[in-house]
Formats: sequence, C-alpha cells, structure tokens
Amino acid sequence: MKTLGAAVALSALLAGVGLAPAQAGGRADDPAVGSPEYLARDAQNIADAYGRITEQQLGDPAYVPALVSQGTLVGVAQLLEQAATPDRPSLTAGAFVPGWNVGNPYRADWDGTRGRMRDVAFTNRYGALLRGTVYAPLRRARDPYTGRRIKGRLPGVVITEGSVQGSEGMYRWLAQDLAERGYLVLTYDVQGQGTSETLPHDGTLNGVPSQQIDNFVVGTQDALSFFTSTPRDPYPDHGARADLVDPHNPWHRLFDRRPDRRPNAPGRTTRIAVVGHSMGAAAVTQVQGVDDRVSTVVALDKLGLNTSSGTDGGDAFEPVVPALAVQSEYGFTVSPWFMAGGSPITPQPSPQGPDPRRERATGYDAWRDAGVDSMLVVPRASTHLEYTDIPLVLPASRWGQALTSAYVQRWLEHYLKHRTPVRSLLATRLRYLEPSSSGEWVPVVLERDPLLSFYYCSAMHLRRGAIDDGDLTDVGC
Repeated sequence: MKTLGAAVALSALLAGVGLAPAQAGGRADDPAVGSPEYLARDAQNIADAYGRITEQQLGDPAYVPALVSQGTLVGVAQLLEQAATPDRPSLTAGAFVPGWNVGNPYRADWDGTRGRMRDVAFTNRYGALLRGTVYAPLRRARDPYTGRRIKGRLPGVVITEGSVQGSEGMYRWLAQDLAERGYLVLTYDVQGQGTSETLPHDGTLNGVPSQQIDNFVVGTQDALSFFTSTPRDPYPDHGARADLVDPHNPWHRLFDRRPDRRPNAPGRTTRIAVVGHSMGAAAVTQVQGVDDRVSTVVALDKLGLNTSSGTDGGDAFEPVVPALAVQSEYGFTVSPWFMAGGSPITPQPSPQGPDPRRERATGYDAWRDAGVDSMLVVPRASTHLEYTDIPLVLPASRWGQALTSAYVQRWLEHYLKHRTPVRSLLATRLRYLEPSSSGEWVPVVLERDPLLSFYYCSAMHLRRGAIDDGDLTDVGC
C-alpha cells in the first residue's frame, strides 16, 4: 500500500531529525516516540484502520456478490420510489450511487428472521419529506444474548445519521442490534440526504441542507415528535398529501409510555435514547440539553462537538443526561503519528506525538465536570467511518463497529431499561453476535484492552463519580 509505505518512511525521517521526545504514554513499556518499535506499532495501527475492507469485505469471497445483489435491489426500489414522487426529489448520493444505502449485505435477511422493519415517511417542520424505518423485535421473541423472552412494551431509540451524505442504511447495523434486544428504533434520513427530500416547502434553512447543524437538530427533534405520535396525537403533515406520509408512528403501541420511575435527570421520564453520528452526534449533544423527552444520549464521534449554527440549531451544549461517547483516532483518512494534532477530520502536525487527552476534551470532560454520568470509548485504529456501513472505499477497523454496538447495548440496558448494574460497563470481555455470509450470526468475544486506543484515553465517570477512571488502559491522561 503506497500510502502506508510513504507514511512509515516520513515517520522515520521525522524521528531521525529529532522532532520527537524520548518517551510517550503512561505505561513503562510504551515505546519511545520515533523509536523503531514506535514506528512499527504506528504502521500496524494504520494498516489495521483498513481492517473492515481487507478482512471483512475483500477477505470474504462472498461479500462482493452479496453487495452487488443487494445494491441492485435497493437501487431499483429507490428509483421507483423517486419516480412515484417527482415533486419530492432526493438529489443525493444515497438515492443514486450504487451500494451507497445498502449497509451490510449480510443483514439483508434480518427482517422476518431476527426482527421486523417497516418503512415510514413524515415531513420535517419545513415541509420536506423525510423517509425512515422503524425496527422492533419479532413477536414472542427471545433476547439472542440472554435467551429471555422479550415482554411488554419497549423503550425507544432515535438514530440521527452523519453529514456528508450519510444515509440511514449505513446505520441499520445498530438499529437491528438494538431492536432484537427489545427496543423500538427509528432511523431516518435528514433533509438533503439518503432518500429524503432535498429542498424545503415552507421556510428555509441556512446553507447546504446536508451540511449544517440546524438541519440535524431540527431533524432529531422532528423525528422524536414522529416517534412519539399516536392516532390521538398525530404528527402534523405540514401540507403533505395524506398518501405520502404516515399520520403517526405505525408501531406506537409497542412504545413504553409509562413514566420512568428512575429518571436519569429531573423531569426526564420518557424512555427514549437519542443516538447520533458525526453532525448527528453534535445534534443529539445539543438536543439532550433542551428536549425533556431524552433520557440518555449516545454520541458516535463526537460528544459535544461544537459546530457553527444558524437560526434553529445552537452551538452550545449543556450536559444533562448520561452520555456514552464512542470516538475515533482518525477521520475520513488515516494519518501517521506526527499528524495527530488538531482534530481527526482536519489533522495538524504533532511532532510530540498524539495528545492522549484529545478525545476527552471534546465533551467527556464537560460531562464529568458537571457531575453527569459519562463514558468515553476510543476503539483502536478507529476512523470516522466505523459507525457507517460503507462498502470497499473508505477506511474502518475490523472490530470498531462490534465494540461500539456492544457498549451501546450495555449502556442502554443500564440507563434506559435499568436492568443491568453499572458494573456491566466495567467488563473487560464483551460478547457480540456478528452476521456472516452463511446467514448465521457468529458469537465473538471482544477483549476490551487490546481493542482500545493506545494513543487516546478511554474513560468513565459513573454513579455520579463513585466510579471515576480517566484513563482505562493507562495511556497517559
């Protein structure tokens, strides 16, 4: 791989001219910055940041045929959907680029075998048509991890995608993982992305619809309103024809509307979690501070990300409810150790090596300072694309997505269902069920410490500080 070779060569050159200190990290066995051992470790980390492509996708001969098959089916369905609504155009990559909105093709048979899905459509407050999917367990299903029967009504989860043309199919992995464990989940495309409409019908939004925080904040709040809607309290159609939209959440009866008797914050008695990635993470960070319907928040790269705003989305955030942050070492591209300054999206020179506190500073530290429960997980060799199923073209590690799902499941079991003790988040071995080309879901065991970053600290502040570890694997915070 030419890029990898060039990075290693330049890394060695910079170390040779004395741009690095003698030691990095908090462990005695950490290699010195710029040493041959350090360069070899960094080179391996760079290679591992492509693990999803090299091991899971190109390494499995069944993957590309499955992707082509599903890509064709999804592409044709989306074109027919567009043809049926010519006055509601989706001028997006998700609507027209083959494979963009497929997700993991090995999950194609999930609906009807492990859970159930249903397409929905609603308008945002500007009249733009948003398309989405609701997910739920099968009737009389058992939790695939515990074997226990899933009974009663379900807590809710709303997932907001990332910007730069993220689409809901890329996040199906997490929605399905949660639904089969007993959650009612909504994914949707924000205005200007995926199969949702690009332009508003009433009012305007600042900037490009798919690249502004306003749209993601508004999208999250409107998605929450649709999710909680019922026949008695329908969702407004904002002028859309009745045959285009659902008047309410079609699976509203499945949602557990009982007030939570153990709220995570005063007044937060609705049993809903919001999850967001990238710009969606910035949006849910803001929404959790102002929307009383939110009980807990999960931010996938990154919690607390401040973003310039316009009329309807604020760039400030206030820690109110417990927050799980899963954050990445790299951005859209993979950079060597001497380009770890700034942020992963816009890396800058770092001749001293990576700052181990970098990921704590975006949001986790603010939650800890506010005394609100929070946890930060930084998977090793992770990129900004860990949380999206994108085929073949963009880097992501082999185990980042599995580790993320395992932690999200444990977080929501404790903070939304209140069924597991907080010590479940302290485990150093986690279980995950992973889809395979055979149609079987293969159990894997994730060893926490080797799968966490050795550059950036993972941390936890739980039980209002009774459990407080700012550096889970002794990186150097």
